[in-house]
Amino acid sequence: MPEIDIEKIGLRVGLEIHQQLATNKKLFCSCRPVESEEYPVQFSRRLRLAKSELGKYDPAAVFESSKSKIIKYNANPQSSCLVEYDDEPPHALDHDAKSISLIIASALHSNIFDETYVMRKIVIDGSNTSGFQRTTLISQGGYLQVDGERVGVQAVCLEEDAAKLVKDGENVREYALDRLSIPLVEIALAPVSGTPAQIKKIALTLGRLLRVTRKVARGIGSIRQDVNVSISGGGIVEVKGVQQLDQLEKVIMYEAQRQHGLQLIAERINSIDISKGDVIDVTDYFAKSKSKIILKSLKDGYSIKSLKVRNFAGMFGYEPYEGIRLGKELGQQVRFFGIGGIFHSDELPNYGIEQDEVDGLRSLLKAEKNDGFLIVAGPKEKIEFAVDAVINRIIDAKNGVPAETRAATQSGETVFLRPRPGSSRMYPETDIPPITVSREELQFAKDNVPKSWDEAILELQKRYGLNAQLAEQMFDSEYLDLFESICSDGKNNPNFVASILCSTITNLQRKGLDGTLLKPEHILRSFEMLAEEKIAKESLEMIYEYIMSGKVKTIEEFAEKHSQSINDTELESMLDRIISSNMNAIKSQGAHSSGMLMGLAMKSLRGKVSGEKISKMLTLKIAKILKE
Repeated sequence: MPEIDIEKIGLRVGLEIHQQLATNKKLFCSCRPVESEEYPVQFSRRLRLAKSELGKYDPAAVFESSKSKIIKYNANPQSSCLVEYDDEPPHALDHDAKSISLIIASALHSNIFDETYVMRKIVIDGSNTSGFQRTTLISQGGYLQVDGERVGVQAVCLEEDAAKLVKDGENVREYALDRLSIPLVEIALAPVSGTPAQIKKIALTLGRLLRVTRKVARGIGSIRQDVNVSISGGGIVEVKGVQQLDQLEKVIMYEAQRQHGLQLIAERINSIDISKGDVIDVTDYFAKSKSKIILKSLKDGYSIKSLKVRNFAGMFGYEPYEGIRLGKELGQQVRFFGIGGIFHSDELPNYGIEQDEVDGLRSLLKAEKNDGFLIVAGPKEKIEFAVDAVINRIIDAKNGVPAETRAATQSGETVFLRPRPGSSRMYPETDIPPITVSREELQFAKDNVPKSWDEAILELQKRYGLNAQLAEQMFDSEYLDLFESICSDGKNNPNFVASILCSTITNLQRKGLDGTLLKPEHILRSFEMLAEEKIAKESLEMIYEYIMSGKVKTIEEFAEKHSQSINDTELESMLDRIISSNMNAIKSQGAHSSGMLMGLAMKSLRGKVSGEKISKMLTLKIAKILKE
C-alpha cells in the first residue's frame, strides 16, 4: 500500500490545549479539587434536548440525545457539593483561577478583555450535570514563540472541567463528579502547516510555558489536547482527548492518512443511489441462520435491517491505506447507538453467514451484482436512528471528509464521537454577573509573566546539581513538585530521586502496569522510609511494581510482607554460598567476576539489604580469594 506524502495533501493542524489550574478550590464553589476514592452519593438524570437562545438545535446535542441514555452520577462531599449536582446556583468565579488565566494570557501576548461574560456551552453527553459547560473568553490574539517562529493564538478561555467518565454501558453512562468544575484554561492556537513532529514541538513548547508558571496542575488527565485536523478539500475534524505528546504525533499522522484515504474513496464513487425505501426488515429471514452473532441478536430481541446501495459493490471494503475503509467508518457510527457493528456485502459470506443466505438476501433486496448492501442488528428503539446515521454517512462519502468530532485512542487512531457542534450551542450564563478585569489585576499579570523555559531548566540544574538532560526530563515530568518536596530536606540524593521519578516509574508503565495506582503520597512515603533506612534504595522499583500491579496498597504493607531485613551473619552465609558455587568464574575472571556475582546476589536480596553493602562485602571476599 502507498505511503502518505504529508506535504502534498495540504495538512493543517490547530491545537486546543486544556490545562487544569493549580488552585485550592473549584471554579464556582469552595470544594477542593481532590480525587475521591469513595462515592457515598449517587443520583441519576436523563438530559433532554432543548433549543438554544437562537431557537435552534445544536447538531452535536441532537446526536447525543438520540442515544436516550440514563446518566448516573457518583459524588463525594469532600470534592463536590450542590453546585456540582446542579441543585444550587454557581458561586462567584474563583479569584485565583482568574488571576492565573490572566498571567497565562499575558505570557502569550494575548489581548485581555477588561470585561467578559460567562457563557453556557450546551453539552448533553452527561459530562456536566446541568447540560452545559461554563466558559468565559479571557483574551484573543497573541502568539507563541517556537524555534524562532511565531504560532498565532486565537483565544484564551477560562472554563470548568467536565466530570470523569467511569463507565459507558448500552443504556447507562456513569460519571464521577470529583473532576467536575476544576478550573482549567483553554488555549486555542491558529492552524498551522507542518509535519506531525513539528506540531508535537508546538504542543511541547506551549506545555512548557504553562508549567513554567508553576500554577498549573500536573499528572495524567491534568492536560489534554484537542486537535483540529484538515487536508485540502476536506472538512475540519476535531479529535478530542489526546493526553500524551507521543500519542498526539500518532493521531495527527493517522488522521492525515484517514482523511486522504476518504478522499481517494470518494474519487471512486460515481454516484450514490440510496434512500430509506431501500431498507427492509430481515429479522424473520435470519431466523434459521447459523451465525452465532445473528443468533445472539435474535436472542436479545433485536431487529435486523438490511440496506441496499446501488452500484456500490466493492466500495465498503476498498482500502486505500491499511485499515482505512468506508465499512469501518460505518461500523463506528452505529456503535454509539449501542450496536456492535455492521456486516457489509464486501466481507460476506463470513461470520457464520453462508453463501446461500447472501444470495437469498440479494434476492429480497432486489440487488444486482454491482449493488452493495449492509446488515445492521440492534434494539428496536435505536435501530432507526442507527440506520439514518448510516444512510447519511454513505451520502457524505461522496464528499470525502465530513466535518465531525472524533476521539483519540491509546494506539493513536481515532473513532467517531459525534457531529461537529454549531454556533447554536453557546448562550449567556444568567446566574453570574459580568467579570471585570481591573488595571491592578492586569498589571499584576504582566509583572508575574514567568521566566523562560531555558532559564527554569538552568535554575533547576544549579539548585539540585542535575545534568541538563535529567533537569529537562524532570521539569517536563508530572513529578516536578513532588521531586522538590522530596529533596527539600537534603536527606535524599536529587540525581537518584530524579532517576527514579523519570526512568523507573516510566519503565514500569511501559510494561503495562497501572500508573494511576501509584499516588504521590506513596512516592513521598517511600523516600521518607528510605531516608530513615527502613527500606533499601534497591527496593523502590519492586515497591512501585507491587503497587502498580495491585499486589499491595501501601509502602508499609510491602515492607511488612517483602522487606524483612537480614542480619550480617545471614548475609555472610548467603554470599559465601554464591561464591562457592561460582569459584571457576572467579578464577577465570578475577575481580571482574564481581558484577556477575552481584547480579546473582540481588535476585534474592533485593529490598532486604542495600546494594552498596552487598557490593562492598563481595569485593572484599573476592579479593581475599584471589590473594590466597
